[in-house]
This record gives sequence, structure tokens and C-alpha cells, in this order.
Amino acid sequence: MSPDRRKRASAFEDFPVEEVPISTGEKQFSPVTARVETLQQVERIERLKPSQMLPDRFQPRRLLPAVLRINFFSGKLDCYQTAAEWINLSKNDPGMRAEIERLLAMGNSFDEHGQIKPITGSWLPTQDGRYIFQIETGERRFWAACLRAVNEKLEEEPLLRVEVVEKPTRQRQVLENRHAEPPSAVGQACEIAALILSELGIQPDPMLSDEYDYFRQARLQRMPAGMWERIMPIMQLTRPRMVQLLNILQMPTPLLELADRYRLSERVLREILASPREGWERMLRLSIQNNLTSDEVAEITTATKRGGTETGRKHFLSTASSAKVAVGGLRRFANALLHLDKFSQAQAMDEIADDLVSAGEAEGIMLFLEDLARAINARLSRR
Repeated sequence: MSPDRRKRASAFEDFPVEEVPISTGEKQFSPVTARVETLQQVERIERLKPSQMLPDRFQPRRLLPAVLRINFFSGKLDCYQTAAEWINLSKNDPGMRAEIERLLAMGNSFDEHGQIKPITGSWLPTQDGRYIFQIETGERRFWAACLRAVNEKLEEEPLLRVEVVEKPTRQRQVLENRHAEPPSAVGQACEIAALILSELGIQPDPMLSDEYDYFRQARLQRMPAGMWERIMPIMQLTRPRMVQLLNILQMPTPLLELADRYRLSERVLREILASPREGWERMLRLSIQNNLTSDEVAEITTATKRGGTETGRKHFLSTASSAKVAVGGLRRFANALLHLDKFSQAQAMDEIADDLVSAGEAEGIMLFLEDLARAINARLSRR
């Protein structure tokens, strides 16, 4: 039996309504009729606990890490146990920790501002005869509530606003995702694949253990006429760009997970794919650890192909890493000074000069600063 539909009260029922017909040019209806139609729409808004909901396993934008997905979607862990495991895992993973912090911030905003947008989805029967609300859009809001409940040790389950949708679609999922937060390159690849497969009527097989295998099917399909044109308005991308993104799905699932978690750009991933396959994982981890640009990845790949091997790679990384540290330090120094008043700036400069002279580093720093001043002046003169 499907969940009971709870009758909603309207704040406007305290006011008597005069039966004055209103004409729309096609038919006439009374304000009472209009009010009833509105109430019927409002009745589709529910308030549910997270334990009554389940995210869509094949949602193009994945949130839950692969290591937790099997136990959660098989029912071995509930949403709160999964949230607790997720928080523990994030303590040793900066990318995961950043995602947790964003979701917790969203969960905390529910108390301050309320849940602005409802979660959408539909009621589906389960194997044991119950019904579960499968989420179409709003998985971030779902996990935000679960993580907050665990993090703050709430005794009662939170209630979330949900809207029942008769016919959930991949198109709605993609549009919601793109409006909620800019997707990663891997997320965009899965969105394009999901739209293609939806257009072709290819539904995910629930028996698939790896959800990425569903999205990979899109690269094997023949595209009928007009397919790309129907997808372009949703993705707001050109056909060549979408093909480039789809190519990312060549990567093995563990690498896709890492690239998605650390939001590597398509250009970086494209350069990694251009390197020898056996070096993909190493290049991807180097890109994450050293925040490499696509040009730097390409340079390492070229050096390796020319026989630079490990020595050339280490030399490039040490040079690139040192340069980035120096640039970052100088930026922090400049920003700190710019936020001081004139008196404080002069005082800070005096203290820095004293420290450099006493440390015997003053002359070397002066030469560097002179070189920097010349480089800046040269660029300013070209404007």
C-alpha cells in the first residue's frame, strides 16, 4: 500500500470567498475552483524523514564515495550509519573532507533559512512490500540532513520537504545539478552519457555493481540524427566539447572517483589520457598532489616519451613545485601588506628589513626584488 496522502490545510480558508466567475477567454471558473486546484498541487508536498528516502544509484552526479555505495544501496548500512562512516573517512582525505564541509554547511543553513527547495522524486515499491521515496533531484539536501544529524548527534530524525513527481527524468536531474553547483569534468561526462542513454531508452540495470559501467555504454552507441542538438541546450556545450568529456569515461572507476573528488579539469584529464595507459594513475595522483595544470601534465608526458623517465619527472616537479610555493608566499605577503594602513605598512617593512639584515639575506633579497620590479615594469609597459 502506498503512503497515505495527508490533507493539507490552506491559510486562506479563514476568509470567505465570493463566488464571482472569472473569465480566461476559454472557460470560466470561480475563485473557489481555483483554490481547490491550488490545494491539489500543495497536497503533493510531503515532509519525510531521510530513512523514508533513497537516492538514485544512477544519478549522474555522484556524491557518496564508492567505498560506501555498495553497503548503503544494498541496505547493509542505513543513511545515518553511512553518514558516520563518510565523516570518519573524510578525516584522512582532503577532497572528501571538503565535500563533507560543504554539505554540513548546507545542513546548518536549513535551521537558519529553512529548506528553500524541496527534494523531488517518486514512491517506488520495495521487494518486501513497502514503499520508498526515490530521490530524483536534491540528493545533496538529503545527505546534508543526514550528515548534520550525525555530526550534531540529533536524537530525532530531521524532516525534509519533498515533492512527488509523476514522471522523473534524467533531463530534470541534469538541469537541477547544473543549477545547484558547477559539476566536475567527470560529473559532466556522466550527465552527457545519462542524457544520451535516456534519449535512446536505455535504462540502468539494477544488477550492475559499478554505476560507471552504465554511463560508459553511451560511448558505444550510434547517435541518431538530431541527438546532439537535443542535448546541447541542456548541457550548454558544443558537440566537440561533449565528445571530449565523454572520453574521460575511458578511465578505470577508481581513477574516475579520484578525478571527481578532486575536481580535476577536463583539460588535465585529456592530457593524462594522452599519456601511456600504464601511467594514468601516477599522472593523476601527481596532478592532485602538485595541483598541475594541463600544460605541466603535457610537459611531463613529453619528457617521459623522450626518455626523461623518473629523473626528468622529478626535476620538473621539484622546479614547478618550488615556483608555486614561491608565488604563493609572495601573494600572501603582498595581500597582508595591502590590508594594512600606511603606518602599519611602514612598521612592517622596517621589521622585515631588520630581520633580513640580521639574517645576512638582505643583499640576495634586494637582487630578487630588483629583478621582479623589472619584470613587472616590462609587463606594465606592454599594456
